[in-house]
Amino acid sequence: MNTQEILDKQKKYLWPSHILYYTEPMPLDHGDGLYVWDVDNNKYLDFFAGILTTSVGHNNPKVTERVREQVGKIVHSSTLYPNENHVNLAEKLAQLTPGDLQTSYFTNSGTEADETAVILAKAYTGAQEIVALRHGYSGRSAIGMSLTGHSTWRIGGTQYPGIKHALNPYCYRCPLKLSPETCGAACAEDIEDIIRTTTSGRIAAFLAEPIQGVGGFITPPKEYFKIAVEIARHYGGLFICDEVQTGFGRTGDKWFGIEHWDVEPDIMTMAKGIANGFPMGNTITTPEIAESLVKQGATISTFGGNPVSTAAALATIETMEEEANPTHVAAVGKRLRDGLDKLGEKYPLIGDVRGMGLMQGIEMVKDRETKEPAPQEVVALFEETRRRGLLIGKGGLFGNVIRIAPPLTATEAHIDEALEILDHAMATVQEGS
Repeated sequence: MNTQEILDKQKKYLWPSHILYYTEPMPLDHGDGLYVWDVDNNKYLDFFAGILTTSVGHNNPKVTERVREQVGKIVHSSTLYPNENHVNLAEKLAQLTPGDLQTSYFTNSGTEADETAVILAKAYTGAQEIVALRHGYSGRSAIGMSLTGHSTWRIGGTQYPGIKHALNPYCYRCPLKLSPETCGAACAEDIEDIIRTTTSGRIAAFLAEPIQGVGGFITPPKEYFKIAVEIARHYGGLFICDEVQTGFGRTGDKWFGIEHWDVEPDIMTMAKGIANGFPMGNTITTPEIAESLVKQGATISTFGGNPVSTAAALATIETMEEEANPTHVAAVGKRLRDGLDKLGEKYPLIGDVRGMGLMQGIEMVKDRETKEPAPQEVVALFEETRRRGLLIGKGGLFGNVIRIAPPLTATEAHIDEALEILDHAMATVQEGS
């Protein structure tokens, strides 16, 4: 099928709520490593990795071969029957995750992982209220949208009871109008005020992403999480760390993002990068906390722990360890960040550069003094980078943040290629703004 035939069927048979990038949407046909080709055989360097999901590159040979082997054995049986891949993956994650996290419950997505975490926290604590953060994103279910602090993603004003939203440490646009040096601590302390004034005074959990993904790669200062988690635990709450986007070395140096803040979660969720594109989510916790759910009743995820998806995940993690471990990500991530910082010095449209490792954001503004968002310039940059052969992402409450997150197997040559394209594209957009 050619591009127009695909787009015609898209319009006729798929909901119009599907979000499509670019003025003229681009159907992809195949990929290899960090590159993808559309149906018209145009080649692109992929620096968004299927929304931070294709961790070890497209059509990775190790992952593909492991999947082929498993498909030839058994594709599905449900978790009513134990399988080798399921238990081996759970064991591997217990080894990689920080603190006392040990026991896993696999689902199909980050939405389900977060929802499972909330249910578990309520079962363990006996409390019902959850504190989440403004600008956060937790998925598309009723609970997921209620946890989300971002109006664009809360369809129909969805509101699940008992969820409160504290200020987030968006230091570039500090909600308290403080300096970056004091913003983080003050925003963390807002959690206590939220608990004391809008809840029963006892919460089930505090849920947060180490770096907010959809929110625009908002990165808290060093002191934030220690203060925030201490407050949550003081009022009876568990700390649910949402690593759906930050997990598996994405932030560099550590396997999971929260390790940069020296805080150990009670429950951690993950998805996206875990299986290189195969559907999977996971909620991992301590044996004690996991045991509390058994006492409440039965639960099952028919496709959770699927033999094929778990095979893909095991192969993905092995490939990360061999070719794209957190040390590698830190090194190429530094090269990316240094290049983006130079672009920030060069182009007034860039108001802020932030992130860690291979999770870097560029916030674009019309004026650096007023910080007026520049969403139309983001749209223009998208068209320019596409024309030059680079795929990027976007986010933020105002739609003005470029999200750059290539597969973790990116090399210095890939980084330099992307930076050169961004430089030329930014020059064109800056000139036309």
